[in-house]
Amino acid sequence: MSENFTTQDFSERKAQAAKWFRHLRDEIVASFENIEARRGNGTRFELTPTARADGGGGLMSVLRGGAVFEKVGVNVSEVHGVLGARAQNAMAARGVPGMDSDPRFWASGISLVAHMTNPHCPAVHMNTRMFWTPHACWFGGGADLNPCLEYPEDTAHFHAAMQSACDAHSPDYYAKFKAWADEYFYIPHRNRARGVGGIFYDDLNTGDWAADFALTQDVGRAFLPAFMPITERRIDTSWSEADREAQLIHRGLYAEYNLVYDRGTKFGLESGHDANAVLMSLPPIAKWT
Repeated sequence: MSENFTTQDFSERKAQAAKWFRHLRDEIVASFENIEARRGNGTRFELTPTARADGGGGLMSVLRGGAVFEKVGVNVSEVHGVLGARAQNAMAARGVPGMDSDPRFWASGISLVAHMTNPHCPAVHMNTRMFWTPHACWFGGGADLNPCLEYPEDTAHFHAAMQSACDAHSPDYYAKFKAWADEYFYIPHRNRARGVGGIFYDDLNTGDWAADFALTQDVGRAFLPAFMPITERRIDTSWSEADREAQLIHRGLYAEYNLVYDRGTKFGLESGHDANAVLMSLPPIAKWT
């Protein structure tokens, strides 16, 4: 990471990345509202601007009580400022240089979590982001599927879409990022995975910013083709109280992971971002037995 990350080029790149994340947000929100209009009750997203006291903010978009989505949030943010001591230490531990001398940062990204009304429709998470400090810049992201009632063909479809996005850039990326997701989304205190995986990557800086950004864009573009056909396939499946019980218990597992282990949740709260936006990922109703 010897590149000069304070050049004018990075101001332009920041603006380019932030614009892309907003575009992806608009595309996903439109698709979700469209399926609610076609298959549900026409429920729409509520939009709430968010702010970070030290600099920047974003837009929280949440749809609640839909026939398709019981709760889904699609958030975008562009924030900047100075990292606190705990965040500095966490970044330094990951190998980010210069945290002790200049802890300024800038970050932008999109974060999505959908909790579905029908238990046969899997919950899903997707996130892509760019992070900059005066001494480093990188991309991260991925998507993972979280069914309470697994259908192997749904899992295969989701992974195939993620693999296609990765294969367009490197034959090594999918296997590497799938293994990373399997490790990252594992819940040690339950001795099990959060879901059926997907891909996850972080600290991506190959030295070719445009190539890394192009991969991140393709991961974002792959989300709707990966997820929406599964939703369309399962939305009319009849379900029982036992199915709903399984869904609520699985949501409890999801909540445990996000509160205890998720890196984005920890960073968002420690960096002073809007707590409601950070905790958007939590399910509307969950159960522990």
